Formats: sequence, C-alpha cells, structure tokens
Amino acid sequence: MDNLTTCDRCGSDACYVQEVNNEIKNYMCYGCGFVTNSLMKKGEKFFEEQFEILPELYKELMGEDEKGKIWMPNTVNMHNKGMVFADGTRASNWMWAAVKAVPMPEDEREKFKIKGKDYKWKMDMETMKHFPESDFMDALDYIGVFNREQ
Repeated sequence: MDNLTTCDRCGSDACYVQEVNNEIKNYMCYGCGFVTNSLMKKGEKFFEEQFEILPELYKELMGEDEKGKIWMPNTVNMHNKGMVFADGTRASNWMWAAVKAVPMPEDEREKFKIKGKDYKWKMDMETMKHFPESDFMDALDYIGVFNREQ
C-alpha cells in the first residue's frame, strides 16, 4: 500500500510511504528531501552496509527519529531529467544541488558503447543550481521531475 503521511523527521505532510512487504516500508519525504526505510536502524545489517559506502556529508546529515529510523538525504537520479543531491563540505554548509540531463553527443555515446552501454543522456554540471535545505521540491522542479514531458 502506498500513501502520504506525516514525516517523522520534519513533520511535513508530504512523506510518501511505500510498503514493500509486511516487514519493510520505504519513506521518502518531499518536504525535507530525506529518505529512510524500516531497515535503516542502528544495529541492522542493512544500515551498517549503507553507512559504509555513503559520502561523509550524508553520514553527517543522518539523523534518528523518535521511532529509531535513521534518515539521510535523498539522491534523485533520473537519466532523462537530471539529478538532485546534497552538496557541501560539512553539515553546517550544505545545500541541495540540481543538475539537468542533456542529450549525450554521438561521439561520447560511441565511447560508452565500447564498454557495453548505450547512454542517451548525461548530467550537465554547467547547469548546476543550488537550493536551500528547505527547497528540495524546488530542486526537483528545476530538473523537470514534475513535468510529464519526455
């Protein structure tokens, strides 16, 4: 069952909950831009595995809610739209970064075909725009997530 609920991290009413099975639920808040799931708790193997591979900024920004779920910034990567991610050097000076996807030039596509992939889009870092922590939805809007075209 999928539904919207109140976010246990920020209190926003725009937290999307997706039930994977009877034991696992995913939580993605459009209000604060943070994500978690039922397995993101201290002592859970899944959490420990995730923690090992995360960038330092994401580790610093993690926080535990009253129910014990650990929330971290979301990274949205839509191959034909763009990418939104937490950007900064420390938890005290970070923002959301949004980068638009652009069609990959044919000569660059050829390089990836050699590696067995055929990419049609790439992230154009020159389109990077930063948004305050409270403006996650504006960052998503910038890359066209809410645009039904493409």
